[in-house]
Amino acid sequence: MVRDPSSKIRLAAVGDLHCREDHHGRFRLLVKQVNASADLLVLCGDLTDRGMFEEGKVLAEELSALRVPCAAVLGNHDYEHGQVKEISTELAKVGVHILDGDHFIFEKVLGVAGVKGFGGGFGNATLQAFGEGQTKAFVQEAVSESLKLEAALSHLDTPKKVVIMHYAPIPETLEGENIEIRPFLGTSRLAMPIDHYRAEAVFHGHAHHGTREGKTRGGIPVYNVAMPLMAKHTPDQRFALLEI
Repeated sequence: MVRDPSSKIRLAAVGDLHCREDHHGRFRLLVKQVNASADLLVLCGDLTDRGMFEEGKVLAEELSALRVPCAAVLGNHDYEHGQVKEISTELAKVGVHILDGDHFIFEKVLGVAGVKGFGGGFGNATLQAFGEGQTKAFVQEAVSESLKLEAALSHLDTPKKVVIMHYAPIPETLEGENIEIRPFLGTSRLAMPIDHYRAEAVFHGHAHHGTREGKTRGGIPVYNVAMPLMAKHTPDQRFALLEI
């Protein structure tokens, strides 16, 4: 049976699980609630706490009980020990689709484009590629992530599309974080392809002490779904649930 393109899709979203080796059973309730209420789960990075294969293996065991499709991006913590390939492979075994400049299509109706993202600041205060090579390399990483997102969105011809990332594309969802670190938590470069391709919504994590909602300049809703933030506001349901 083909889903009606006009029908609503219940999408669950959360980031910053920070799974550790001793977290056996920690996400059992989350998985149970997602199975009962959502059609699709998206994970917005920092799936592991230190980027260790053993942590990825525990998370894969936890997510093996999922009964709905799952798409995910990685976060900065997942890169810490250089075991991204091993973690991604382990999660793929239980049906988690790791996105890095590509997309996942749900029932030919909803396309999910995903990148990790990067920092660099916002608006007129966005860091520019000038001066030392280290600064230019930092800026180039943000530019590259934006281009990867643009490529992922350009290949989507689904009636609906959403974006998942770890870093924030707007400063509004960073309100509550120390102002000194906000330029390192995201960049408005990521918002450009979102507005251009008119995504339905954007989900990110990373900002544990941020604000839950904001909008891009083009009016696209942006949701900060970092689990520590969700736990503070909705402790009985540590994920966002939206109808797309």
